[in-house]
Amino acid sequence: MRLDDRQWDRVAGALLGTAAGDALGAGYEFTYPDAEAEIGMIGGGMCRWAPGEWTDDTSMAIAVAQAADPGPGIDLDAVAAGFVRWFDFDPPDIGVQTAKVLATRPKSAREMQIQAMTIEGRTGGNGSLMRTAPVALAYLDDAEECDRMAGIVSALTHHDQQAIEACKIWTYAIRHAVLAGDFDGVRDYVARSASADYWNRLLDAAETGAPSDFAHNGWVVHALQTAWWAITTADASGPAHLPLALELCVRAGGDTDTTAAIAGALLGARWGASAVPPRWRSLLHGYPGLTGEDLVALAIRVAG
Repeated sequence: MRLDDRQWDRVAGALLGTAAGDALGAGYEFTYPDAEAEIGMIGGGMCRWAPGEWTDDTSMAIAVAQAADPGPGIDLDAVAAGFVRWFDFDPPDIGVQTAKVLATRPKSAREMQIQAMTIEGRTGGNGSLMRTAPVALAYLDDAEECDRMAGIVSALTHHDQQAIEACKIWTYAIRHAVLAGDFDGVRDYVARSASADYWNRLLDAAETGAPSDFAHNGWVVHALQTAWWAITTADASGPAHLPLALELCVRAGGDTDTTAAIAGALLGARWGASAVPPRWRSLLHGYPGLTGEDLVALAIRVAG
């Protein structure tokens, strides 16, 4: 598939936007900034992040991206191996559900999926929705395969129907935003879904409600609603929409790094890497020793 310059900017923006939202939210995780608080890429937080340092959200997305080749697509065993390498690095922040899966150090994607299926209790965490951008980029030329792989990559750690459906919606929307330059992919996908009534009600609630209506945003459904609320609430008249919406994710509180990473992937896919404020872009860094500019190069490689 041949892309124009604006589309290439949006390719880079999907992964860079993930990291920008992640690093912006990292310093505010599980807090609720008041309306007057200035939001910045300050670092700190529960894990004492450096300013601009991304968390598990981007680190796991990178593992997916590094396992992707423009021709064959995503090597699932390589994704699984990348997740385990990251886990063995002893990351300071990791979701409970993801940790339960990776602690067994599965030797293949199939082993990882089976382990995810054994998890009992609440299995609908937001930990797979935060890493959808590379899947979208790897299958820009194949919508059907993009949809299939979105579910499979989610199921490596989150074998939960709501998590899988959320990842399919968001991955489709990111892919659509890169190609078309708008946010219509969210509703387009849902309209064709067997669960259209369910997801349309949730999207409607996000567009008309407030973060307190979907406050449990460690749950994948409320995380998606928080991201969509921020995207549809902020002024979307130009590229400044990206930082404005990410700041709203932080102000919503709760799992701020993840909701902002989720929103950032779609915002970056719509507005491009050029919409990420230069100061943020220059600060970005994290596991496995990459910078924001490295993410731009990685995204372009994944997209071929």
